[in-house]
Amino acid sequence: MPKTNKGGSAKKSELPSTLKKSGKKAQDTFAKAHDAALESYGEEDRAYRVGYSALKHTHEKVGDHWEPKEEAGPSDKQAKGGQDTSRPTAGGVDANASKQHLYDLAKRLEVPNRSKMSKDELVEAIRKANDKETRKNR
Repeated sequence: MPKTNKGGSAKKSELPSTLKKSGKKAQDTFAKAHDAALESYGEEDRAYRVGYSALKHTHEKVGDHWEPKEEAGPSDKQAKGGQDTSRPTAGGVDANASKQHLYDLAKRLEVPNRSKMSKDELVEAIRKANDKETRKNR
């Protein structure tokens, strides 16, 4: 089902819950990429993957919503590799961000023991905190 209206803006009622709580740019990025993929491939699942892939290049997941990234680009090794890769995804966490940025996000999300974590541990802890917030707010 298309996620954009005739004017090209996202249809909020058709968006996933985390995008309904996000800004217009995040909503439109996902919706336009989704609709283009749906038209090209005709597969809803693939269209969702394409939509999220496009979104992860410009936004990062923080709790139960998406926020603009400081720098555009792939969010993790899986996003960088493309469709035929099978590496684990960071679930919307910008794994390429600085450790300080990740620490600040972990602090906002009240991740315990964050000061003792490596960069990879921060990414995983933020991913888990994001998943928890999303489940709680559905």
